[in-house]
This record gives sequence, structure tokens and C-alpha cells, in this order.
Amino acid sequence: MMTLAISLHVLSAVIWVGGMFFAWMALRPVAANLLEPPLRLPLWRDVFGKFFPWVWLCIISLLSSGYFMAFTLFGSVANFPSFVLIMQGLGILMMLLFMHVFFAPYRRMKQAIEADDLPTAGKKLAQIRMIIGINLIIGLVVVIVGVAGDSLFHIVNS
Repeated sequence: MMTLAISLHVLSAVIWVGGMFFAWMALRPVAANLLEPPLRLPLWRDVFGKFFPWVWLCIISLLSSGYFMAFTLFGSVANFPSFVLIMQGLGILMMLLFMHVFFAPYRRMKQAIEADDLPTAGKKLAQIRMIIGINLIIGLVVVIVGVAGDSLFHIVNS
């Protein structure tokens, strides 16, 4: 069961953080260079429409697998090692930032595109881009904390 939990946890982190990395580092600059707003904005609406359901699944998987592993290995929150607490805190912050994007600027961007209000849609896309950039940095830090913390934890406890 622990192997399944670890696998789901890592896979979910890879999908979410990797998707943000791809969107930020590859898709965003190419779309901005090649497409005018009347085409670029619907592209992003549809890309997010395909990616965001995966993020929701990743959130469910990360929470369930993470807490399963933590409580199985350490018993209670009081026994969680500091690297687990850091991952938990930063992960919850990422989830809250994603939920804000999903329920506020993304929803408003879709509404603005439907109303053919491209300036408003562009402003909402800029907000989404900024928050995803912040979430990407936090996600990369979480990956480093998880790998380094786990390695250090095993070295200290061996």
C-alpha cells in the first residue's frame, strides 16, 4: 500500500508541477509570439480547461497519499519531521492559490472571452500567469524539500 501511495504522490506532483513548467516555459512564450489576443485567449481558456481537471485530481491524490504516508509512518502530526510539515504547508498554499485561479480569474477570463471583452480577458490571463508562476516556484521548492528532506531523514535515522 505504501508503494502505491508513494507512486501516486510522486506522479501527481510531476503532473501538476510539470504542467505548470511546460505552460510557463514553453507554451506561454510561443503563444505570445505567434498568436494575437483573439486567438491566444481562447487557446489559454481551452488549455486550462484540459489541464485544470488534472490539477483537481492531483490535489485529491496528493492530499490522500501524503496524509496516508505521513500518518502511517509517523503516527501523528506532532511526529511529522520538519520536511513533511514544510511540504504540507507549501502544498496547501499551492492548492489555495490554484483554487483562487480556478474560481476567480479563470472564471472571469472565460466570461470575458464569451462577451468578446478581450482587454478584460487579457488582464485575467495576466493574473493567472503571475499566480501560476508563483505556484511553479513553490512547487519546485516542494520537490527539492521532499527529495532532500527524505534523503536527509533517512541518513540521520540510519
